[in-house]
Amino acid sequence: MRNTTTMFLALATAGVVGAGAAIAVQHSQAIAAPVAALSAPANAAQGAPAPVPAPMISLPDFSVIASRNGPAVVNISTVGSTKEANFRGGDDDADNDPFFEFFRRFQGPGQRGRGGAVPTHGVGSGFIVSADGIILTNAHVVRDANEVTVKLTDRREFRAKVLGSDPKTDVAVLKIEARNLPVVPLGRSTDVKVGEWVLAIGSPFGLENTVTAGVVSAKGRSLPDDSNVPFIQTDVAINPGNSGGPLFNTKGEVIGINSQIYSQSGGYQGLSFSIPIDVATRVRDQIVSTGKVVHARLGVMVQEVNQGFADSFDLESPEGALVSNVERGGPAEKLGLKAGDVIRKMNGQKIIASGDLPALVSLAMPGDKVELEVWRQGKNVTLEGKLGNAADRNVAALKNDEAAAKLRLGLALRQLDPQERRESGLPSGLLVEDAGGAAASAGVQPGDVLLSVNGRPVNSVNDVRDLVAKSSKSVALLIQRGEDRIFIPVRLG
Repeated sequence: MRNTTTMFLALATAGVVGAGAAIAVQHSQAIAAPVAALSAPANAAQGAPAPVPAPMISLPDFSVIASRNGPAVVNISTVGSTKEANFRGGDDDADNDPFFEFFRRFQGPGQRGRGGAVPTHGVGSGFIVSADGIILTNAHVVRDANEVTVKLTDRREFRAKVLGSDPKTDVAVLKIEARNLPVVPLGRSTDVKVGEWVLAIGSPFGLENTVTAGVVSAKGRSLPDDSNVPFIQTDVAINPGNSGGPLFNTKGEVIGINSQIYSQSGGYQGLSFSIPIDVATRVRDQIVSTGKVVHARLGVMVQEVNQGFADSFDLESPEGALVSNVERGGPAEKLGLKAGDVIRKMNGQKIIASGDLPALVSLAMPGDKVELEVWRQGKNVTLEGKLGNAADRNVAALKNDEAAAKLRLGLALRQLDPQERRESGLPSGLLVEDAGGAAASAGVQPGDVLLSVNGRPVNSVNDVRDLVAKSSKSVALLIQRGEDRIFIPVRLG
């Protein structure tokens, strides 16, 4: 421990000395400026080009953004009731599992009981986008709410109506009866740059109009929550009650809605995620005009292209989305996509990581035309067609997969929907809708959640079918039931 401390102090001291020799800070304008030219390095005398110094960067004045846009940021409090999910785990192993609560969406300090209908009280944030009282926030902030109250910075309070919410993107639209309200200007999340300064305003722990700042850490992050939202990752401090609040750029424009954080402790740990305002605006427009939200669907399963795949498929670089499965009868099959294709572009936009594809699809509408550039057997192929509607699930294909799994196990399974997954805190699993045959005889019940087969996590019925097919006599099923997590051995018929 002493050696570690010594090293830290040495590094800190070196940093101070180096900074003092290289720059001076003009405190009046907070601009870093060089004070003296450093001696030329040895390689400069040998003809090597001299390094080009980075341009001077002025620190933003956050006080201007806070004072100008703070009045349009609101505090949201909710009162309601919810039925505690009967598959929520509560054992010590689950609580210590780093993936059990990998991503948290914060609604503020609410209380939940165990089983049955329980009262809920939540606190969140939101922001006014039109002077007649339209407010954007997170869907999970107002979920299960019977009463929503909006409080402005001038201490006025209004009862809000939930015009609609979309759990898929975690965006909700509220309306209060008021006029001439302050509004925030909206920017374009497509213009966001990694490394730029950003500012969040919200009500962490109910502390209204709290301002925190940081930088954009990454764009287009895909999280394991089935949302397909291309999240903006920042290091802005976000805590319970910040959910639904705005994320501003240095122009004072909203570029995102603060939604969730990565945490193993329940508090901020340096990773925050915001919904791009482009996505939120599309959801708002649909809710205001039609009262509902529709999403586009391509109908493929994709995975990352690593260096091994790139070498195997003769790709110059490990980029793109490798198609591992094509939904039968879905839009992708009609487009002509095949397993083994590598999708490199969608409508002219490059696909670098596999998560870029669902992020682009999430920004489209059902019926939109789509053009895909695909790498197939060593050459580029262009495919054209239309995107489908995410609400139109391929029932026939789903039933076929369920029948294959049910044949030997006797289980009817389906994936947890996004809301069930958030409420349960489970990173994966399949809900048992019906149990019969060997599984029922072994003790599996409807309402259980199947987490793994033979120690391997399962995320789809196909996973179960494949694992069962590889087993000859019996399988070990890990089941979540109420507060318990248990293994159940099932002898195959």
